[in-house]
Amino acid sequence: MELFWYIVLMTMLTIYVILDGYDFGAGIIHLFFAKTEKDKKAITNAIGPFWDANEVWLIAVGGVLFFAFPTLYASSFSGFYLPLIMILWLLIFRAIGLELRGQVQNKMWEAIWDKAFGIASLLLALFFGIALGNVVRGVNLGMVTDGVSAHEPHYFFLPLWNPTFSPQAEHLGIIDWFTLLLGVIGVVALAIHGANWIIFKTNSKLNAKLKKVVFNLNFVLLALVIISLLIWHIIEPKPFHNFIQYPWLWVFPIITFIGIFGLFKVKSFQKDGKGFLFSSLFLFGGLTSTVASIFPKMLPSTNTINPDLTIYNVAAHEYGLQVGVYWFVIAAVLVAAYMVIQYKVFKGKMDDVGYGEH
Repeated sequence: MELFWYIVLMTMLTIYVILDGYDFGAGIIHLFFAKTEKDKKAITNAIGPFWDANEVWLIAVGGVLFFAFPTLYASSFSGFYLPLIMILWLLIFRAIGLELRGQVQNKMWEAIWDKAFGIASLLLALFFGIALGNVVRGVNLGMVTDGVSAHEPHYFFLPLWNPTFSPQAEHLGIIDWFTLLLGVIGVVALAIHGANWIIFKTNSKLNAKLKKVVFNLNFVLLALVIISLLIWHIIEPKPFHNFIQYPWLWVFPIITFIGIFGLFKVKSFQKDGKGFLFSSLFLFGGLTSTVASIFPKMLPSTNTINPDLTIYNVAAHEYGLQVGVYWFVIAAVLVAAYMVIQYKVFKGKMDDVGYGEH
């Protein structure tokens, strides 16, 4: 049952990254490339009917984590307390940036909330990338100092950074040069993803420019991915051991590179949705490849005193996991029906939705 709920959790997380990822990306595009009021409205129209529903997946991930892996939930929500609070505030400012902008017809008012929406989106993409870096790198479980564990084995707490800014320090920080690299990859990848969504859902004059932006950013993304793979050996001596033991796992890295190489053809796509498909493949492949590389670990330990947190030593009791399956099936059917109806109602181009005028 632990494996079933782990697959459910990772599936929901992947769906969240793909769906709310294009919202973050649209906000980044809005911040840097939307120069006219018409461009700004095209972007908000593209995500307007979807962004709040997409964020529900993050709440669902937290709910499944609490139910199925309570020890990991308790450990992570205390250890990552500072960045989680920052993410919460960024989600709030991003939401009110969208909702409050159209309430007052004043240039200064609109400019303030435009910046709130764009900067919050950029920082959210950065922090979620950094969060992935922390999971890959691991944390000092038990707060071990000089070989002595100061706390219980699943406890840790991280400041925003440590004085050395190193991912190999005994007492780590949230931000170091490795996690920051993954954060930058997150920003670039989601900017591409958001641009592809805008192209897919609007007929904006901005689209031609965005295809060039996607093409150029894709070179940056490819370079960053290659660099991250090369330096991964510094963090994990055997980063590909699961892929060697289970060769079928290579399908996930293959999907990743199909997505990234497909994006180099963005200028020649006849159908606007193809770019979004390839950026979705990249995000799906990249996240699943990362998860596959550390499985069955959910949060690695950077010391040898306390063990890694795995799907087996942080899971709830077997009986609770079994009972939860029935409720999950009901919830999955309801969510699937909602998603199908929502995307059917708002299919096609969104130029005339008029989001933000309410």
